[in-house]
Amino acid sequence: MTRKYFGTDGIRGTANTPPMTPEIAMRLGMAAGKYFRRGGTRRHSVVIGKDTRLSGYMIEPALVAGFTSVGMDVTLFGPLPTPGVAMMTRSLRADLGVMISASHNAFEDNGLKLFGPDGYKLSDEIELEIESRMDRALDDKLAAPSALGRTRRVDDAQARYIEIVKATFPRGSRLSGLRVCVDCANGAAYKVAPTALYELGAEVFPIGVAPDGFNINQEVGSTHTLALREAVVKYRADIGIALDGDADRCILIDEKGNEIDGDQLIGLIAGDWKKRGLLARDGVVTTVMSNLGLENYLKSMSLSLERTKVGDRYVVERMREGGFNLGGEQSGHIVVSDHVTTGDGMIAALQALAVMVETGKPLSEIANVFEPVPQKLVNVRYQSEAPLEQDSVKQVISAVEARLGSSGRLVIRKSGTEPLIRVMAEAEDADAMESAVNEVADAVRSIG
Repeated sequence: MTRKYFGTDGIRGTANTPPMTPEIAMRLGMAAGKYFRRGGTRRHSVVIGKDTRLSGYMIEPALVAGFTSVGMDVTLFGPLPTPGVAMMTRSLRADLGVMISASHNAFEDNGLKLFGPDGYKLSDEIELEIESRMDRALDDKLAAPSALGRTRRVDDAQARYIEIVKATFPRGSRLSGLRVCVDCANGAAYKVAPTALYELGAEVFPIGVAPDGFNINQEVGSTHTLALREAVVKYRADIGIALDGDADRCILIDEKGNEIDGDQLIGLIAGDWKKRGLLARDGVVTTVMSNLGLENYLKSMSLSLERTKVGDRYVVERMREGGFNLGGEQSGHIVVSDHVTTGDGMIAALQALAVMVETGKPLSEIANVFEPVPQKLVNVRYQSEAPLEQDSVKQVISAVEARLGSSGRLVIRKSGTEPLIRVMAEAEDADAMESAVNEVADAVRSIG
């Protein structure tokens, strides 16, 4: 079944244009509210968090109108990281959780991520059912005037999330003596991340903590690490933590100002957990984008690596099916399912900090756990309907794959959140890798 609204990670688009309009948000609230309103006499509820985008003030009341019109009570958190919304959905026994955020995108975009009562992102099947309901007439099964939903704002949601994050750090350990730079991307974690690190004992140097509705992810955050790398060197910090706009991913910076991506962080955590007997199923779950070097490193420890399609919810689904407790993406979505149901940048960073505290070694010595196989990712913006279905593009892809053979990989996919074709090539020979990715990207560009 073709998706109309939902993409790789919820619904996302430019604010005030379809599918990110107040009308569609209201329809989502009504459709999802009806789906999760299971009947009975108890009141049903939904919790809603958001990041710091200006358009959140437009989307939030539209959602509230939709949910309350079908008799669901609404609890508003205000700015709160996506994993915090997932946690609070389960903690408050809500029927549904919604995060208003476009993650690492610029302020012009916004998005809607949905969580079920168990705190996990919705399955494809449930999303498609909600989609089908969104386009139906919605004036049936509306709540009677006396049964309309009520709305309240919870002021301690941030404090609750901070305590949950702190509790994931090893008992009895502290960050005392460590200088930590944290880049909150002017997003949802601008208050909670510095506070959690401070309360664990670190000397904290925050940047990206002055949101104005327009500057989320603007030259800061996990996709723009230059500001953090410079801050780490300036403040002589032991570690830099770069979060994205909704704080469900992180990229680390070592004390020398070098970037540590999600693959290296997964390798670091896996090795530490293997030694401590904490790693379930002797393996981890990643996506097709993870570097072959990570797979080889895990094999050297007799650990398996299972790959899924891109999207942290697909990683989580495989983790749940297979009983794994560690997974993630190269982009920095790290899922430690002993503590949280989705990617959490702060909790992932604390796992690296725990190893630093335990070993007394700098991040540069412990975090580069494998030598990456040469890899390059190119994003190609497109306008045509189906560039990957064009014969000329298919021919180039087939030729490149044949040339790479077993010594490399080619991963090409359509972004689920932006009009981009993502072309990734990986090969032991750097020149072969470079040629492969450029040939395919040029073929896609030629379509327009």
